[in-house]
Amino acid sequence: MLIVESYPIAVAMCVITMLCWGSWANTQKLASSEWQFQLFYWDYSLGVLLLTLVFAFTIGSVGEAGRAFGVDIGQASNEAITSALIGGALFNFANILLVVAIDIAGMAVAFPVAIGLALVIGVIANYVATPVGDATLLFTGVGLVTLAIVLDALIYKRLPDDGNKAMGKGLAISIVCGIAMGFFYRFVAASMSFDFVNPEAGLMTPYSAGVVFAIGLLVSNVVFLVPLMYKPVSGEVAPMGEYFSKGTPRLHLVGILGGAIWAVGFSFNIIAAGSAGYAISYGLGQGATMVAAMWGVFIWKEFKDAPEGTNTLITAMFVLFFVGLGLIIYSR
Repeated sequence: MLIVESYPIAVAMCVITMLCWGSWANTQKLASSEWQFQLFYWDYSLGVLLLTLVFAFTIGSVGEAGRAFGVDIGQASNEAITSALIGGALFNFANILLVVAIDIAGMAVAFPVAIGLALVIGVIANYVATPVGDATLLFTGVGLVTLAIVLDALIYKRLPDDGNKAMGKGLAISIVCGIAMGFFYRFVAASMSFDFVNPEAGLMTPYSAGVVFAIGLLVSNVVFLVPLMYKPVSGEVAPMGEYFSKGTPRLHLVGILGGAIWAVGFSFNIIAAGSAGYAISYGLGQGATMVAAMWGVFIWKEFKDAPEGTNTLITAMFVLFFVGLGLIIYSR
């Protein structure tokens, strides 16, 4: 299987994660004018599973190092599989909340608040479990990211209420999402052997863990997504029948593409963790907050109605995020 042992290459893969995790939601924005996010999300979930399976049977099954996907999944313990399934379900709960928050508040708000908070919690949780990197630099970077989150919330409060956006609801959902999102990665990491070259018996390689995670994500839609289809937080009811009656091939492909984009980032991130460490790998990947904020600010113009002086706060937010991420990288 493909194993990354170079830290610079691992960082580059985490940058790709950042771009993927910060960009997939554009597919939701593209589809939202034609059908509800609940219907889009079924295709997104399928896209995650399909991409992880492609990686598992290709780069996860070639070469002599590590364990090929078929062998690896066959020897995985029930505890490891359960941990990865829980990680998928917990992520799904958080991600559905993120999609709801995007629907209410937009990408420029939902991502920095939710994923920024997840970055803080996730880095702490993963560093406690596997302490890799200089703690002072790492947590100083996390602190700067936290300040950027606070700035983003202040910027959001400056927006006029147009009657369609519930200011408090958008922020509240983003915060709950961020708390849940901060812990899912720890369950996935716990299912994997930290040594990818000679993986520990009973634990999985990133490729197998990714597939099990994706199955947990898709199956848990029954618990987390179906209720929102019939009792949505915002918008109209989205009965399952409309997935087939309203869904065109283009709409389905857009959703699957969104899931595949996210899954590329996820797969690269857990592959890179073998060299970078789980805390740094996760922290860098969650730089997606800035990528998403850029899409929201510069492409979707979500802050165009904000009062004078907002641009200064937006600039300060970006500076804090980038300096914080730089310290996280340098901490290794």
